[in-house]
Formats: sequence, C-alpha cells, structure tokens
Amino acid sequence: MEPSNSIQEIVFRFMNRFTFDPEDLDYSLVEKHAKTLQALAEVSNSGVMIFDLHQKQTVFFSTNFGKMLGYKPSDYEALNYRFFEPKIHPDERYQLSLRGVSVLKIFDQFSKDEKFNHKAVYEFRMLNAENKYIRLVEQYQILELDKKGQVWLMFNMVDISPNQEIESPVKCQILNFRTGDVIPLDVEQKPQLELTKRELEILKLVKQGYLSKEISTQLSISVHTVNTHRYRFLEKLGANNSFEAVIFASKYGLLD
Repeated sequence: MEPSNSIQEIVFRFMNRFTFDPEDLDYSLVEKHAKTLQALAEVSNSGVMIFDLHQKQTVFFSTNFGKMLGYKPSDYEALNYRFFEPKIHPDERYQLSLRGVSVLKIFDQFSKDEKFNHKAVYEFRMLNAENKYIRLVEQYQILELDKKGQVWLMFNMVDISPNQEIESPVKCQILNFRTGDVIPLDVEQKPQLELTKRELEILKLVKQGYLSKEISTQLSISVHTVNTHRYRFLEKLGANNSFEAVIFASKYGLLD
C-alpha cells in the first residue's frame, strides 16, 4: 500500500493527540497577530499565515500569499492554503508531512522558553502560475501556547529560496535563532547506523518495555533528555515510532 501523499492527513492525525480547553484560548489574539503579520507580509513581500492547532486549520492568510508565484488572489482566496498543497512537487509532499510530524514532536518536548526560541525551516518545490517548479523557503514559529504550555498558534512565512537548484532535495531543520544551534531533519535515503552509546542504552530499555519516566529514573537523567535521545534515534533509523526503531535496530544488529 502506497503511503498517503496528503500532508494534512498525516500531520493532522498526529495533531489529534493534542487536547485543548476552548475556554483557555483567547481568540482575540488571532486578530491582533493577523494585523501585524499582514503589515509584515506587505513590507517583505512574503506569504504569511497563522495555523491553529486546536481547530486544525488556517485562521489567517495574507492577501499576497501567492503573489510571489504569480497567482492572483482570486485564484486562491476561496481555498486558502488548500489551493497550494497540490502544487507542491509530488515527490516531496510525503517527505514534508513526515518532517512536519517530527517538528511537532520536538517542539512539544521543548520547555516554554525553548518553544519560543526555535523556528522550523523548510525548502521544497512548488508550481508557479507559469507551471514551472520554484524552490521556496518556509519558516514556522510559535505565536501562542495554551495554559498547559502546548503549541496552539503557529505562523509561517514563505519566500522564494535563494537556492534555485531545482533538483536539490527537500530540506528541513530546526533553528535556535537565539544561539544559532541547528537540529537537522533532512530526509535520509538510508538509516544512519551510528547511534551513540546513550541512544543504544535507551533503545535497549525501550525494547524491554520501559517507559520514558522509568528510563529517566533508572539512568538518573531527566524525562526531557530521555525523549530527546528517543527522537534522535528515530530520525537516525528512519523510524516513525519506537516499535519500528526496535525492529530496524534489531535488523541491523545494533541490539545484539
């Protein structure tokens, strides 16, 4: 069975794990942010939108979003971002959806300060109004958290990438724009088998059925540190979950 190419289907399935109390969400903030971001879009000629993880939909879309690609507002205003998703290169839609889930998982594990100090940066191809593929750079940042510290509102800015090597692969990374540190999330063609000693140690405990909190106690490290190592070995092994990671690691003899 071929994997779904719908970015929304895959990413939204993961979003269902987040639960929000609507009474804790102040939607007047959307209008406040929208005014600022619309002005920013007009000055920078960037496309800007706000995504609401509670409603799982775009709640603001700058009027010039498709201008950089040569589209008229009348082409896309009725569908908003749904107009643009099918125009992403078909080879890259599934890759972007997987990277989107990885980004949300990592942001979910960050502390409150870390959430606001990071942005996710993507590069991918999209058809312009002349039916030619153009490389875009898209940046996601957090606007608002709910009272539990969950990501609630995110905004993104889309620009033409300075890299117009059309055959370049999808790129994705998480940037700490306070420190300059980067977490690469580029899609790998093959698993990277160089797991660290700690990653292997945690993976073996996962295989034995231990939960993150139990591993944290056993190794005298924080739950956050345990989860960080878990996400790293998932990325290295090309696994979508811990069950797959154990299978892949066993296949390559890493747990012998």
